[in-house]
Amino acid sequence: MEPLFRIFPRAEAVIYSFAGTLVILGAAYLLVMAVLEGVDLVLQGKGAGLPILLLDKVLLALMMAEILYTLVRFAREGQLQVEPFLVIGIIAGVRRILVITAEGLQKYPFSLDHPGFQAVLAELLLLSLMVLALAWAYRMVRGV
Repeated sequence: MEPLFRIFPRAEAVIYSFAGTLVILGAAYLLVMAVLEGVDLVLQGKGAGLPILLLDKVLLALMMAEILYTLVRFAREGQLQVEPFLVIGIIAGVRRILVITAEGLQKYPFSLDHPGFQAVLAELLLLSLMVLALAWAYRMVRGV
């Protein structure tokens, strides 16, 4: 039984290394594709959609970087910390708020009577509350 337990830390390190490599490759692919899609949008004369595309892809890449940081930190310390997950949640919430705002203003008229606009406002409200709750939790964990 003892030899089996000696294999576990090495297997864990291999798993974290593989997961980290996949996160790095995914983030790199995401950023390269964002540049290529952005160039394609500009060449097609649809440059107005470029900020939304870049914002969405770059914030997603930042989330992946934070996930990688969490993996590395856990692999080194052997303890799972809550702060990185809260930061990932905050970035994800802000990313979604920005994308929904940009897309919603393009899709629906700026009218409180329009059901599509009402749905965007409701989603923005819920996301804002989620980001505030995560920020509060981060502050409580950090003791700030």
